[in-house]
Amino acid sequence: MKSFEWTVVSTDIGPLLVAATEQGLVSVVFHADAGIRDRALGQLAGRLGAEPVEDATGLLAEPVRQLTAYFAGGLREFTLPLDWSLSGGFNRQVLRELAAGVPFGAVVGYGDLASRVGQPGAAQAVGAAMGSNPLPVVVPCHRVVETDGKLGGFGGGLETKRKLLALEGVLPEPLF
Repeated sequence: MKSFEWTVVSTDIGPLLVAATEQGLVSVVFHADAGIRDRALGQLAGRLGAEPVEDATGLLAEPVRQLTAYFAGGLREFTLPLDWSLSGGFNRQVLRELAAGVPFGAVVGYGDLASRVGQPGAAQAVGAAMGSNPLPVVVPCHRVVETDGKLGGFGGGLETKRKLLALEGVLPEPLF
């Protein structure tokens, strides 16, 4: 049977579960305590049709190195192969544009991102695509904000979004 590798990385925003297939990084999950980790691994096994294997030294060595460097302030752009198999259609198109077109330290509005993929009226659909992002942090959905400058939603929670934007110099450091 096929397998995928996973590990948990300690970060300033809490533990991240990261998983990779032979094609590349396939999943990043926020707040990966034991319960969330076990649930996410079960879901990934089902969606990928593969067995989870805990290993931080094989396929995940470079993703772990880059995530550690990012959270230490020493990496501005991830250069990892990505496995897009958990995303499709419009969502994948939006996420690919986000990954390629919104650099470290910048933000984009939901409507602006919709226009970039040729769907100017699809701001809400862009929001749904952000919510479905299987690769947060690496595919930087935290950089998508409301047109009026409000943060908007975030699957990892608004405090996590604030911390990521502060790390990138977009927001002042949170007080706590």
